[in-house]
Amino acid sequence: MKTTAFTRFHEEAGAKMVPFAGFNMPVEYTGIVEEHINIRTGVGVFDVSHMGEFWVTGPSAFGYLQYITSNDVSALYDGKVQYSCFPNGRGGIVDDLLVYRFSKEKYLLVVNAANIEKDWKWCVGNAGKFNLVPGRDLINTSDEIAQLAVQGPLALKAMQKLTNTRVTEMEYYTFKIIEFAGIKDVIFSTTGYTGAGGCEIYVRNEDGPALWKAVFEAGKEFNIKPAGLGARDTLRLEMGFCLYGNDINDETSPIEAGLGWITKFTDHKDFIDKAFLLKQKEEGVSKHLKGFVMIDRGIPRQHYEVVNASGSRIGEVTSGTMSPILKQGIGMAYLDKGYWKPDTEIFIRIRNKDLKAKVINLPFYNQKG
Repeated sequence: MKTTAFTRFHEEAGAKMVPFAGFNMPVEYTGIVEEHINIRTGVGVFDVSHMGEFWVTGPSAFGYLQYITSNDVSALYDGKVQYSCFPNGRGGIVDDLLVYRFSKEKYLLVVNAANIEKDWKWCVGNAGKFNLVPGRDLINTSDEIAQLAVQGPLALKAMQKLTNTRVTEMEYYTFKIIEFAGIKDVIFSTTGYTGAGGCEIYVRNEDGPALWKAVFEAGKEFNIKPAGLGARDTLRLEMGFCLYGNDINDETSPIEAGLGWITKFTDHKDFIDKAFLLKQKEEGVSKHLKGFVMIDRGIPRQHYEVVNASGSRIGEVTSGTMSPILKQGIGMAYLDKGYWKPDTEIFIRIRNKDLKAKVINLPFYNQKG
């Protein structure tokens, strides 16, 4: 099992460690609810070094990314980040990812930990038609990079202490290459998976321990605390963010998943599955990923059946939890047509009981509200 540059710090802090995507990762430290609320109200830190990083460079990089990703790469500028997905050629999704533009001929792709090998094969398999050479134009540096996600409304204020570059005023989904905590060539990105604000910081593995110590020292006055994968999941679900393997996979299309906003059908962009997905957009789909909240007491979980008032199956839960902020059961589910409007009554079958819920618009929780 792989470790990260921060594994010893997790163990020293008494984290509960679990296998995840081939890595030994912390699932919680003091408790998921406590870690969740700390990030919503203050500042917390996730080790996200298990994520994958691929570099795409050269004169064909732009055309290649326009073809293999669903979003419009021409909307990017130097220092901008874009959320996107890889359509799989069969109407499903290989993975969702972030695309960082360094220049028109240099990009960084950040992919999910569980899909690194699968994504790499997909990227390599589509490289030939653009004359991209793996090892030269397409480089997998996933094992060389350590990454911390410093999240929460006080995150940027705390991190500003570690750099002379102004980071507190950076726009959402942008990045800079800066000196940070005395470390050169740090990728500092105002991205994250919590909806609480903050940043993600990329360094070389050898600089990981110095980064960890500096981040926690700088955040001490803000009561900074580490957080595990458990809180990462509850935070992202409160925002209605998709998790690959739960809410999206090789069998779900971005249109069905409510990711039409990252699927751009512009004239200048030809991409994998464009015709199929455009047909889905124009003609509609038979199922759609929707958020719901529990009215009856109960906690929805992945694969629970969704039924209507007469007990007929109308869908399946993809993600569910008890929201630490709302103190209410929340979830996402693929629902049949006719059950998509907000306030539509549905029932979640939990231990052979049909518990009442209602469809709502995402997100469940607005950090600015």
